[in-house]
Amino acid sequence: MDWPHDPDGEEGSEGGRKYGMAILAKKVDEDEDFPLEREEFVEAHADEPIRINYEKVVSVADIFDHVEEDEYETITDFHKAVGKGMRSGGFWDYHPVGENPEKKRA
Repeated sequence: MDWPHDPDGEEGSEGGRKYGMAILAKKVDEDEDFPLEREEFVEAHADEPIRINYEKVVSVADIFDHVEEDEYETITDFHKAVGKGMRSGGFWDYHPVGENPEKKRA
């Protein structure tokens, strides 16, 4: 896919490689953007690249295909919903560990 900018370049990750949630978090302002509508966020950022790991880059739209919530009251709600979507979409190798990892909240 041709990205609108290099995911590892200055615009994509501020001059150094950053991954997944760190890049998504830079796209919102905790004080000004919440509550935030899923559709509004995806419309503004759908084609932007997100580096998942050292070898995989996907679009914001690819990630949000797996995010179920339509609105986020706070940045914490945004992180929880996106994290859950990234795990269910197979974007993260990390999964919570614990007594019952399938039911542990992100």
